[in-house]
Amino acid sequence: MTGANGFSVSGYGPERAGWTRVFARDSLARRLDWPILMSAIALSLIGSLLVYSATRNRTEINQGDPYYFLVRHLMNTGIGMCLMIGTIWLGHRTLRNAVPVLYGLSLMGILAVLTPLGSTVNGAHSWIVVGGGFSLQPSEFVKITIILGMAMLLAARVDAGDKLYPDHRTVLQALGLAAVPMLIVMLMPDLGSVMVMVMIVLGVLLASGASNRWVFGLLGAGAAGGIAVWQLHILDEYQIARFAAFANPSLDPAGVGYNTNQARIAIGSGGLTGAGLFHGSQTTGQFVPEQQTDFVFTVAGEELGFMGAGLIIVLLGVILWRASRIARETTELYGTIVAAGIVAWFAFQSFENIGMTLGIMPVTGLPLPFVSYGGTSMFAVWVALGLLQSIRVQRPMSA
Repeated sequence: MTGANGFSVSGYGPERAGWTRVFARDSLARRLDWPILMSAIALSLIGSLLVYSATRNRTEINQGDPYYFLVRHLMNTGIGMCLMIGTIWLGHRTLRNAVPVLYGLSLMGILAVLTPLGSTVNGAHSWIVVGGGFSLQPSEFVKITIILGMAMLLAARVDAGDKLYPDHRTVLQALGLAAVPMLIVMLMPDLGSVMVMVMIVLGVLLASGASNRWVFGLLGAGAAGGIAVWQLHILDEYQIARFAAFANPSLDPAGVGYNTNQARIAIGSGGLTGAGLFHGSQTTGQFVPEQQTDFVFTVAGEELGFMGAGLIIVLLGVILWRASRIARETTELYGTIVAAGIVAWFAFQSFENIGMTLGIMPVTGLPLPFVSYGGTSMFAVWVALGLLQSIRVQRPMSA
């Protein structure tokens, strides 16, 4: 039996068994982008240590088991890697044909959040509790369907040879496809996810070759929309307070500014090499809230210091570099757009997460890709990695 990528998933037979066949020039193993894969695995393993350090003494959330979050983080990573393998086997071209179904399912997921099935976590009504301590955040998968849906529309006529670039009508259709889930996510409200989706849309448009007037127009519309959201009081009080604390770091240091102040103290105390894994006073003392998820970078800054935190940034940089190379080297516009959308997603979310711990970005509750604890976010980033690998393995070897 073979998958969409054309590689056998059954035995080769005794005469073709062995590593020679596995690493043949046309094999899947040789075509994979190993730097991006190994960087993602390294980030997930580093994240498991940071999550364990942040939660091992938190008896109020770890159910009395210091390894509770560690085991679940490793399990989420394992499931995510299986999803990556499944995505590679199916192939991004197969998923292109399934976009209408995936788009419909993602809309159903985020609409379900607005029903009694939805649950509020840290002020954001963007979760569905499925029982057994597990929860889903459907907006994470919306990021993937926006990328795939826009890429399908924008690349259809270009890849078919009918057009050199997407025309204005096609761009409008793609923007409409993205706008529907973004408006629903805004109603939750989940401002952080909406910000990521906006950056994805901009990255997709830039990669598609659409007129730059669309990009500038969207930037202007985004600025106007931000002002309108503020003036119409669409944001919740906690979100307004977060922006206020970002604009004025000294505002209410024991209240709304507490998270960012403690985060800066933790990172600043780490110095060059850190206090040592599991020996950070801010982490051990549980001074930084949500340290296993949104503020996991503070554990690295305090316990591993500038060197350890810098290593995380370098590994993220390797993923972005290799993903950008995949986008540049693929021979089809559809693959270029998908890869570019993932680059925009990972780049902005990483910058926002690290930036809010340093006080240079507002707190929005976005996880650090591959590092933060969280099932849905971990699954989504590994699926995205599978899409990148699929684009690479399906390109001609001479590319």
